[in-house]
Amino acid sequence: MKRTFWLIGALIGFLSSLVVMAISYLGNIWLALPFFPFDLFDWLTRHLPGSIIEFTLKFMVSIINSLHLGPTDTTAKLAEQLQALALVSLTGLALGLILALVAKRQRQWVVRAGLTAGGLLWIGITVVELSLPNPGLGLVEGLIWLLILLVGWGYQMARWILLFSQSPTPAPPETMKTDKGTPTILNKKLTRRNAIVLGGASLIGAVVLIDGLKKLRQAGTTAANNSTPQPAGGANTLAHSFAYGPEYTSGVAASPSPAVLASRIDPAPGTRPEITSSDAFYRIDINTIAPVMDGGNWHLDLTGLVDHPLSLTLDDIWSRPAVTQAVTLACVSNPVGGDLTSSNFWTGTKFKDILKEAGLQSSAQQITFECVDGYYEELAVKEAMDDRTLLVYAMNGAPLTADHGYPIRLYVPNHYGMRLPKWITKMTVISGSINSYWVDRGWDAAAIPNTTSVIDTATVDTSSLQQTGIMPLGGIAWAGARGISKVEVQIDKNDWVVAELRNPAVSPLTWVQWRYDWQPTPGSHKIQVRATDGNGDLQDPTFNPPYPGGATGINSVNINI
Repeated sequence: MKRTFWLIGALIGFLSSLVVMAISYLGNIWLALPFFPFDLFDWLTRHLPGSIIEFTLKFMVSIINSLHLGPTDTTAKLAEQLQALALVSLTGLALGLILALVAKRQRQWVVRAGLTAGGLLWIGITVVELSLPNPGLGLVEGLIWLLILLVGWGYQMARWILLFSQSPTPAPPETMKTDKGTPTILNKKLTRRNAIVLGGASLIGAVVLIDGLKKLRQAGTTAANNSTPQPAGGANTLAHSFAYGPEYTSGVAASPSPAVLASRIDPAPGTRPEITSSDAFYRIDINTIAPVMDGGNWHLDLTGLVDHPLSLTLDDIWSRPAVTQAVTLACVSNPVGGDLTSSNFWTGTKFKDILKEAGLQSSAQQITFECVDGYYEELAVKEAMDDRTLLVYAMNGAPLTADHGYPIRLYVPNHYGMRLPKWITKMTVISGSINSYWVDRGWDAAAIPNTTSVIDTATVDTSSLQQTGIMPLGGIAWAGARGISKVEVQIDKNDWVVAELRNPAVSPLTWVQWRYDWQPTPGSHKIQVRATDGNGDLQDPTFNPPYPGGATGINSVNINI
């Protein structure tokens, strides 16, 4: 009986955790109150050692890729959200075990123990909420809400444990306990009713949480739900659009004319598009849910070693001369052949023009960036003065979505995405240097993209192969701002042969598509691809994991004909 009752306590803790998380979620979507499981998870990821974060990222990406669970970015976000919920469920399970142990020893202490546990949980989550960046004007209301929620959770959990162990009628002390002091369930009808109520409440809670996770996943993968927050003020609204496409690009990274691009060879069927749709653009950041900012009240401060500090509204930035350029972006944690990379037309204003307006002082060396989610980064003044460095506010002709950095993010050529902060609120010009968020966690400070090439298509089209004897192979190659000068393909152990490039690329800053028309023979074949960058340097064939400076190695596929 002792072990059974402890298991009942653990089950009560677990089931009640589903209820309390569902209530917290509804408070979040209805009243913008804190959803404490995600807040707790975000706090932990900001304070855990970098080695643990790196191991977790590597493990998640390998599982997602090996099991083909879906796009890496959205699937990884779902995994993080599930981990956040699991963390609270495990807390509830442990608390249920503790309260069951208390009930075994001293029944009259159980309620007080539940209230105490809820209070301790509230103190812990208060520390979390106070340490999270930009808690907002509703901090006091949020903490009061969490106090009621968590203390109520501890109290109700204790009451449930008592209900599952008490007799509905007075009984002599010797009949209330077993020979080992374990509370005896004396009323099966009462127990059955309590079990139905708790089970039903937890089932509703689970449905609410599953529906919430489903909506969050849809919000990350569909343009309709992944909308830009409506500014509360200012002249610009979501109806604002920005011309984009090769003919609308400008500056040193302008695209070739549409006529030139149209004259290139066709890509191999199945090759990824040159330009990624906005809803398919990968998203990797440090948040379980992307920050939603009010563009009407947002402003960007530029202070430090400048003669004229600036505080710019979104309208101020949108009204400045615009530059549109196509760029490719990749996450430093992208494995060889991975999908954490995208290309897009980005529109913004030259960062150097704003710095000139502020008046850089002679001792200025670096610019630091602070973001609404607590992310921080730095950029050398030399790179900030590059014509291609932009404060970006639009992607593919529409304002940035919440997932991708609305209202403002930074683009700097020749860096992985970790160096390009989103949701920027403050910039400070300094004479020294700081470590950035991921550098503090062990990642490479330079974050310069390694040359990579990927096989997108090696599908056997039997009908086409029988008609032409040709199997088109294709994919992309990218080397940051260095460009690609050559792509080669190897079939089995034969010599490397040169593939055709769809030159010129959409932009000097984007990947280039390649194609190789192969005349295959029946049997099993291994296909490999490698690229040479614009400086004439061959990509590193040695396999290295993404940590700390980006993955290297040769992408290969195996096929049967």
